[in-house]
Amino acid sequence: MRSWRHYHSNREGALVALIVLLLPVFFPGLFSPLGRVSPSIFSEWNAPKPRHLALLEGALHRKISDEQKSELWSQLSPQGWKPCIGSASRPVLPAKSSGYIQVFLDGGLNQQRMGICDAVIVAKILNATLVIPHLEVNLVWQDSSSFEEIYDVDHFINFLKDEVSIVRELPKEFSWSTREYYALGIRATRVKTAPVHASANWYLENVLPVLQSYGIAAISPFSHRLAFDDLPKEIQQLRCKVNFQALIFVPHINALGESLVKRLRNPVNPHSNEILQEVVEENANEESGKFAVLHLRFDKDMAAHSACDFGGGKAERLALAKYRQVIWQGRVLNSQFTDEELRSQGRCPLTPEEIGLLLAALGFDSKTRLYLASHKVYGGESRISTLRKLFPLMEDKKSLASVEELTKVEGKASLLAAVDYYVSVHSDIFISASPGNMHNAVLGHRTYENLKTIRPNMALLGQLFLNKSIGWSEFEQAVRAGHKGRYGQIRLRKPKQSIYTYPAPDCMCRG
Repeated sequence: MRSWRHYHSNREGALVALIVLLLPVFFPGLFSPLGRVSPSIFSEWNAPKPRHLALLEGALHRKISDEQKSELWSQLSPQGWKPCIGSASRPVLPAKSSGYIQVFLDGGLNQQRMGICDAVIVAKILNATLVIPHLEVNLVWQDSSSFEEIYDVDHFINFLKDEVSIVRELPKEFSWSTREYYALGIRATRVKTAPVHASANWYLENVLPVLQSYGIAAISPFSHRLAFDDLPKEIQQLRCKVNFQALIFVPHINALGESLVKRLRNPVNPHSNEILQEVVEENANEESGKFAVLHLRFDKDMAAHSACDFGGGKAERLALAKYRQVIWQGRVLNSQFTDEELRSQGRCPLTPEEIGLLLAALGFDSKTRLYLASHKVYGGESRISTLRKLFPLMEDKKSLASVEELTKVEGKASLLAAVDYYVSVHSDIFISASPGNMHNAVLGHRTYENLKTIRPNMALLGQLFLNKSIGWSEFEQAVRAGHKGRYGQIRLRKPKQSIYTYPAPDCMCRG
């Protein structure tokens, strides 16, 4: 009898285990991350409660003076620098090209953008003809957008025609040189050895001979494969000319971006479908008709790579640790430090709650029109609920655009990012929650045009958020003091720093 019961018990246990294993297969929605509609009951984490309740309470009841608002929303004063990338004389292309250059670019929109600029420069250095760069499928976002889907190819080619020869595709005799061709084996025409931040001489010594032998060279990988230093001034200025003038988005991305900008500046009453008329008073709000863009870089990749604790409990910590191991096989140095050590060093990305508290301390109020530029927030709507409580007028692409308008960009991470980039560059203020390629690209573009950009003081904020006894008044004063000079003031590029992030002095002149 006992053995039968034991057998029956084991059989029932096995059956229950099998059901648990099969649940994700038949009911995947139950295990998906939290989203807009309904939370998952078996999510890898449950939405954490606010971690800074005292500060949140203070932020919700904050009082902001008209003087503070005026200072926050005022334009940057002229800083004595202006764009300076014009040629004194019209450049002339050599009569004969040394061959064709192909590059294969990985990463997201902004990493690829920098690679495109570098590809033009390498072609210039080698006197080669550049083939429109091939954009690899993004492994994180599973995006296969091509150069032609994102950028205006005709403008790109025509704008640079006096500087570099660029073609849409290879001539027939080189049609064999495809991405698939190089994936099948080692090829003499593929250059795989380009070091990170290679010098101009490296390309002359290692790639030019390939061009001279075969008439074509394919460089892959190509991200960050050209140095920022020891290049002639005209070459550095050409980099900025490509980045800020030659690379413009296709018309439908620009049109959608412009529509979103107009809707942010002129809110529409959903009940009357008429533009709300601002009441013009003697003391009209300084921020009327203005908006800020927040790039909330808080996706699963960012959260996992940081190795920080975000309040989701043991389930979240285990899930992020497993993701970190699968993706980077233990090559995340941050995982060797405690959460407190990482935060005190400013190495943890700001959570939506924390960036909301930062904005509140800087003087943004509940009437601020805030555009959320993000592809996918880890934890979805539940994670950003505190931020939305502080800034109820927060919008994004989906809340501002119609289904029809989003048709051409929906499901394409790079196209969606391009729309965000457009809105970010045209906003009154831009803030990025954490450093990254989007932050660097937009910061450089707005520096070039002298537009206000707030750079969070990550080390200061990390230390402030570790202080559980700090009150709102003390926090607010510390934040404001620690962000003086971080509103877009010109920072000259230092050796090894990116010219795409710091265009002065290479691409800007005093005057």
